[in-house]
Amino acid sequence: MTRRVVFSADDFGLTEAVNEAVERACRDGVLTQASLMVAAPAAADAVARARRLPGLKVGLHLVVIEGPAVLAPSAIPDLVDSNGQFPSNQLRLGIDYFFRPRVRAQLAEEIRAQFEAFAAMGLTLDHANAHKHMHLHPTVGAMMLRIGRDFGLPAVRIPAEPPAVMARLGVPQGLGDRVLYHWTRLLRAQARKAGVSVNDHCFGLAWSGHMTPDRVRSLMAMLPDGHSEIYFHPATERDATLRRLMPDYEHEAELEALLMPPQKERTECCEFGIASTMPPSLRAK
Repeated sequence: MTRRVVFSADDFGLTEAVNEAVERACRDGVLTQASLMVAAPAAADAVARARRLPGLKVGLHLVVIEGPAVLAPSAIPDLVDSNGQFPSNQLRLGIDYFFRPRVRAQLAEEIRAQFEAFAAMGLTLDHANAHKHMHLHPTVGAMMLRIGRDFGLPAVRIPAEPPAVMARLGVPQGLGDRVLYHWTRLLRAQARKAGVSVNDHCFGLAWSGHMTPDRVRSLMAMLPDGHSEIYFHPATERDATLRRLMPDYEHEAELEALLMPPQKERTECCEFGIASTMPPSLRAK
């Protein structure tokens, strides 16, 4: 079995610093896909950049926690505050999404609105995932897959980071890590039932916001067989929004990990199902 990898960026559209990093990493590095927050402040700028980047595949970064909604607060009053922002309380949202029919109905409307907003931008839908991996919630995952099917959704990310691999990299693996890994089987089963493609492995959870060049090189030496996705949160600078939302993230270091020295070999391909060749900058030393 071959090792296959795709390098992706989350939070496309959040700020222009993120968008600029995505563009640079696609033009000069190994990045081939990004996940777009359609209601984020810099979404229009992200779309404009994506249209200039034929090699960049773009998917929907569904926001149902800690971020802006597409629909007006009056349409989804049980989901967002008066400013149209989802709360950050993951436990409370998880309970509401599962047990409250009125909330579930509004959630379905918002998820459809985000897919519609993506379609209206004129980009080809390559994949979908959710901010803070909220699609691991069985209600959110099921809605994303069911509604996404109406928009030709081809693939979703399964955030399954193998505990054995991370342990070999020196990252302690507790009970919670193993429970989460096994929990991803539910989303995998949902996706396969819906006929949607999935990755085998995903990296970026334990080191979220800290996927530095040295860590990525170490990870590449341990990459398991099958299709892996490595996701990043790159930015060219830590602007006020990024400092507020992700105060400890190393956005610029993550951009560095996605870039390679000038005139060096790029990856041959980083798509689902196609083997890739690592550039010298990310090969294990």
